[in-house]
Amino acid sequence: MSPTDTCKFLDSLGDEARVLALKHFRTRFHVATKPDETPVTAADFEIERRLRELILSRYPLHDIVGEEEGGEIGDGITWVIDPIDGTKSFVAGIPLFGTLVAVLENRFPVYGMIEVPALRERWIGYGNHTVLNGVPCEVSQCIQLRDARLCATDPRIFVGEASEAFAALSRAVRISRFGTDCYAYALLASGHVDLVVDADLEICDVMALIPVVQGAGGLVTTWSGRPVNERFDGTVIAAATQELHAQALRVLGQK
Repeated sequence: MSPTDTCKFLDSLGDEARVLALKHFRTRFHVATKPDETPVTAADFEIERRLRELILSRYPLHDIVGEEEGGEIGDGITWVIDPIDGTKSFVAGIPLFGTLVAVLENRFPVYGMIEVPALRERWIGYGNHTVLNGVPCEVSQCIQLRDARLCATDPRIFVGEASEAFAALSRAVRISRFGTDCYAYALLASGHVDLVVDADLEICDVMALIPVVQGAGGLVTTWSGRPVNERFDGTVIAAATQELHAQALRVLGQK
């Protein structure tokens, strides 16, 4: 798998996901509820099945983990798919949902794609390089919390002490916004957001985000400052700079 070929293939997966998502978006469709009380639609299943089919037709020996159909991360190459990250936004007709695809090598995320169908924007990250629709992008140079633009998926994901810690962080930054899901991490990679803090995430929610943010010059860890891997605790801090990351850790009571 060369970087050029892999990124081109990710682009083609993004094209497929966009067509399928927009076929359903802002139409009338049935919304089911999964055991964890989160919504799921036919679009989630259709996109994941199609991406699985395309990946296996090209890489039949690779492992695949999907949000809807499951799977296990292998020791070789594993593709991790979230067909619609931000299904609540999708259901509500809000265009900030996305399709996430990551490529893991030896259990570590190496390539990541954030495809945002309704806005026709696509970020692909690898190594120290991230592009938005083919154009290189980079994080901001923000180093102070008082200047930072902070995003989180939903304030209700923070419970107990985590809720108090996040409230303190929100008071320390310049502005806070919610409801952005994966789009916040994409905006961080492009320098429009400086800090993203989340909790209660799963593997499929986060693996694709890491190469996109890191390729643009940012960093992603758990709240304890550890690398995000398959055994992570569901917490995430994504920051534009080391200085901002360190300050966020201190406010969250982790350092």
